[in-house]
Amino acid sequence: MTEQAQTPPDRLCVDPESPFYDEAVLARGVGIIFKGVEKTNVEEYCVSEGWVRLAVGKTVDRRGRQMTMKLQGTVEPFFQS
Repeated sequence: MTEQAQTPPDRLCVDPESPFYDEAVLARGVGIIFKGVEKTNVEEYCVSEGWVRLAVGKTVDRRGRQMTMKLQGTVEPFFQS
C-alpha cells in the first residue's frame, strides 16, 4: 500500500466531468478554510490562483448543474479526520 499525501492537491473539483475531479481524494474528506472561515459549500478550489467556487443556493443552470460564484482570496485546504 502506498503512502497517501498529507496535503490536499492544489486544485480540486467535486464535479465528475471536471479534469480536476479526484474521487480518492474526495473520499478522504477535504475541508476548505477560505479567508479564515471554514466553508462547506465549496464546489471547486485552486490554492495557487487563490480562488474558490461556491454553490449559490439551490439554483441550477440549464444543464441541471448547481449555479456557482467564484471568489478570490486565501484558500487553505485540509484533510478532515
